Amino acid sequence: MAPSSPPPKPLPLATQSAWADRLSPHRWLGPVTMLGPAGVWLLLLLVIPTLLILDISLVPGLRLGQPSGGYGLGNYLQILQPVYLRVMVRSLSFALGTTVLCLLLGFPVAYWIALMAPQRWRNLLLVGFVLPLWTSSLLRAYAWTTILRPTGVLNSVLGLLGLPSQNWLNTPTAVFIGLTYSFLPYMVLILYASLEKLDTRLLEAAADLGATPRQSFWTITVPQTLPGIAAGCLLVFITSLGDFVVPTLLGGASSMNIARLIYNQFLGPTRAWGFGSALSMVLILAVSLAIALLLKYGDRSTLTETSQ
Repeated sequence: MAPSSPPPKPLPLATQSAWADRLSPHRWLGPVTMLGPAGVWLLLLLVIPTLLILDISLVPGLRLGQPSGGYGLGNYLQILQPVYLRVMVRSLSFALGTTVLCLLLGFPVAYWIALMAPQRWRNLLLVGFVLPLWTSSLLRAYAWTTILRPTGVLNSVLGLLGLPSQNWLNTPTAVFIGLTYSFLPYMVLILYASLEKLDTRLLEAAADLGATPRQSFWTITVPQTLPGIAAGCLLVFITSLGDFVVPTLLGGASSMNIARLIYNQFLGPTRAWGFGSALSMVLILAVSLAIALLLKYGDRSTLTETSQ
């Protein structure tokens, strides 16, 4: 007869006390009570709708009012058609181009406000950049249609100056102008929060050692503000990638992007909800990856200060 195994040794009293303290209601009841409402809100308005979109996207050829078939990847394979791939590339080009323009225009402004402008004027200058955000994006887009249309403000000014008129409305140029105008304040605020923490003593030391302004900029300013640059670029890229208002009002039919394509699938004449849900999941995946990069490489303190 095989010898019986010895009974398990009881846990030490210190370990038992630690586990009892972790499982006691006073340790988890407070956090659950505080996070519960937000968790329920996210579950009802984010997690469950996203799962429903995922479920609909896996039904090939699903249309409003038609019975659903089996599950498959037909809707996702349809995205690989050249006509839809061009829309994806155009959406990425709008987002990347807007990000580059906002960085090139916003960095000198943020640098001047943070390091060169008088201290008493800085808050007022920042408020001036925030003011456009207090109005609706729809109103701002309509304002740009008034400026860029053939008989608008821009061509009136060009005519007074004796310059040829421009027909930029309903072109990709108008989309870049509108997107850059809409998201430039975000870039300026984030870069300002990062440049404000720049250690200027290193710039003074570099100048004393004979470094040129260009060398000081690339070896001191850019490395110290790189997290803020990454945060600003990723934030502008995320928001401009899914923008619907500006491409619709300023771009016309030649500037179809993924947001407009999704809108047409759900509310257009085809009512192809399955294909629209697949496009939505692709956009959600792209934005999620960008947010993951933002959390990994962006300056979290800068984002927190800017949001406040």
